[in-house]
Amino acid sequence: MWHCYILECSDGTLYTGITTDIEMRLNTHNSGKGAKYTRTRTPVILKWSKEFSDRPTAAKEEYRIKKLSRLEKIKIIENNQ
Repeated sequence: MWHCYILECSDGTLYTGITTDIEMRLNTHNSGKGAKYTRTRTPVILKWSKEFSDRPTAAKEEYRIKKLSRLEKIKIIENNQ
């Protein structure tokens, strides 16, 4: 299974990504070895995730979310907690 996820970084910004292992990926981000964007913004907190059956579908959702405004991303987080 693939996961699309939204993280809240230590500076309050939001980061969206995909992975097959959400716990491992969160640990990677927090160890400073994740995405370039999150390396200097640790610790990060998982705010939202959704499971998908395949990578292309998860990647499409990631792309869709990355185009949204911060307010729209916050609405996704609030509506799915």
